[in-house]
Amino acid sequence: MKHAQRTGLLLVIDAVGLSTLEYLLSKYPGKVKLPNLARLGLAGLLPAPMRSRLGGKYGGKAYAAAVTQVSSTADSLVGHREMMGVVDHRTYDLFDDGFSRDYLDELERRIGRKTFFNKMAGGMEAIELNASEHERTGKPIAYASKCDPLIQLAMNEDVIPVREQHKIADTAFALAMEMKIPITRAIARSYVKNAQGEIIRTSNRHDAVLPIGQKTLVDVLHDAAVWTVAVGKTSDLVNTSYHAKVKLNKEVFIDPSLKLRFVHPKKKDTNPFSIQGTINALQAAHSVYRPKGTFIFTNLVDTDSVYGHTRDVAGALKSLEEIDRTLPLIEKNLAKGDLLGITADHGMLHREDYGYHNNEPLPFIAYRKGADRRLGGLKTGTMPGLTDIGNVFAQFFGLEGEYSKLVKK
Repeated sequence: MKHAQRTGLLLVIDAVGLSTLEYLLSKYPGKVKLPNLARLGLAGLLPAPMRSRLGGKYGGKAYAAAVTQVSSTADSLVGHREMMGVVDHRTYDLFDDGFSRDYLDELERRIGRKTFFNKMAGGMEAIELNASEHERTGKPIAYASKCDPLIQLAMNEDVIPVREQHKIADTAFALAMEMKIPITRAIARSYVKNAQGEIIRTSNRHDAVLPIGQKTLVDVLHDAAVWTVAVGKTSDLVNTSYHAKVKLNKEVFIDPSLKLRFVHPKKKDTNPFSIQGTINALQAAHSVYRPKGTFIFTNLVDTDSVYGHTRDVAGALKSLEEIDRTLPLIEKNLAKGDLLGITADHGMLHREDYGYHNNEPLPFIAYRKGADRRLGGLKTGTMPGLTDIGNVFAQFFGLEGEYSKLVKK
């Protein structure tokens, strides 16, 4: 049974800022098919010579603008939180030389295991270099991120159980806070090896994260009895109360009738799981009684973790094309008057050695299905940076006043 209750969906396409998209298009000579994003206004945010590359025309019914983060650090955690009303002017440095011996000695004492490696490295690079020793000794692979201020501990699920992995990450973060080491997260990077011996990172990853320190839009909605749903890693980054957290990780949960596709030839991408989780949440939003409506907060991570840091231009664009291909399916599951928002959390600067998070203009697309006028009267451009995204959704749920009180300009 369908119920007349409003639903707002915010899709975060990870690491695809406008400068990043321009770079990807400039480095890829082939045809690019993004007709649905073009229809919603993305093409108009690009320089004139590139607009035709998306293969579609603006339909005139959506709002599209460039927004620039006002928080100081380009980071997934910082970007997602700013969308939810949290401006963070603190700066965080990377750990080029790894972490201090004092820190690691105490961490090893607390977790009852030695660690090793302790260098700055990309995620897959660190695992590929050290998997054999880790699997032989049971020592977690400790390493510093090349783009985020955090410690990562990579572990094979067949060597260290997932529950213990999560405890190790929690311990690493708590200790860093005690020792005043300026990190935003400690991540347990879970992986397995398939029958062919290939390394596959799994969704059992766990992020222990910096406390938010204030209320967010999610809290405002939750307190007002709006059903809040996190899909993918959003609940790790904006780590507050949700009514539901959706993290699918097995193909059996993907509905074959939806024809969702993996882009990576070895199915290392996770977006199909997040799209399925989003559709599940949309369908539930209109069939389960939720009188104050539903807010769904989804992250599509592959354009960052699978194709961004690896500087895979073709892979990033194919992943973006697959997101674009699923947009009509998502729109089909919106009811009249529902709100769809599409944005990014940061950009990706491609350098010779790695892809680094970049603070750059980001797309903000907003569309209300079947509205008589664009956004049905919701106001845009009234709050700084990405907090304006949260403000549009706060207005949609009638909570603009409560939201404006928590945004510190």
